[in-house]
Amino acid sequence: MKAREVKRSKTVAKYAAKRKALKEAGDFEALQKLPKNASPIRQHNRCKLTGRPRGYMRTFGISRVTFREMANQGLIPGVTKASW
Repeated sequence: MKAREVKRSKTVAKYAAKRKALKEAGDFEALQKLPKNASPIRQHNRCKLTGRPRGYMRTFGISRVTFREMANQGLIPGVTKASW
């Protein structure tokens, strides 16, 4: 799943300028002919370590489960068990 997300990110970056130009021109038929994965809406936030899509914490870039495990091990500075 992580590899699929990387591939989607590359596709979005590749077609970003073309999508913007087509939207400004109002050519929605040509916009529909672009690949589906060229739309940035199809990207998901995933945990950098496990690839988990749910419970993503944007500040840290990891899922809540991974955050708890790392906090318990003392790998995240400034976080004590009482604070979360």
